Amino acid sequence: MEFIDLALAKYIEEHSSQESPILQKINRHTHAHVLKPRMLSGHVQGRILSMLSKMMNPQHILEIGTYTAYSAICLAEGLAEGGKLTTIDINEEQEDLVKGFLNEAGLSEKVDHIIGNALEIIPTLAQEFDIVFIDADKQNYLNYYQLVIDKVRSGGIIILDNILWSGKVIQEVKAKDKDTQIIMQVNQYIQEDQRVENVLLGVRDGLMIARKK
Repeated sequence: MEFIDLALAKYIEEHSSQESPILQKINRHTHAHVLKPRMLSGHVQGRILSMLSKMMNPQHILEIGTYTAYSAICLAEGLAEGGKLTTIDINEEQEDLVKGFLNEAGLSEKVDHIIGNALEIIPTLAQEFDIVFIDADKQNYLNYYQLVIDKVRSGGIIILDNILWSGKVIQEVKAKDKDTQIIMQVNQYIQEDQRVENVLLGVRDGLMIARKK
C-alpha cells in the first residue's frame, strides 16, 4: 500500500491538517486492538474524505463498511445542518466500539449505524445521497456501485477505496488473484460508465472518485 517514499509520506502528513483528538484515539486503538488495522483510512486519506465532504456540504452520506468509524467521522465533518450519515457494516462484534467512538465524537444524532448485509439494506434506503463511500468486501464492489448509482443525485460523488489493491492491478495477468481481478473489473466498469466522470487518485491504496453527471 506504500507507493511513495516513507520520508515523503511523513512530509505529506506533516503538511496536512492534523487529526482531531478522537481520530487520533481511534487510530491508536485500532492499531493496538483491532484485527487488520491497515483497513483504517488513516490521517491523509481521512483529511481528503473530510475535505471532499466539506466542499460538498452534503445532506445525506452513505458509507458501506464502517470498520472502527474513522472514515465515518471524517465524512461527517462536512455534513450540512440537519444532515445525516448512514453507515452499514456486517460486523456486529464492533458495534459497541463504533457507537462509543461516535458518541465521543458528538455524532450519535447525526450518524445512523446499521448492522447487516449492505446488499439487502441499500435497496431499502429512500434517501438521495450526495456522497457514497464504498470500503467493504471487494467481491461486492461492483454490486454496491450498481446499487447506489441511481440513489446518488446529479453532481453527487461515489468514492471507492483500495482501488489499486496494493499495486496488484498492474501485475502480470497470471499473478492476479480473484480480488485483484474484481477490482480491475470495477475500475474498467467505472471508466466506461457514461453516467459519471471519474478520477483515480494514487492516495494510499487508491481512491476512485466518480461524479454523477
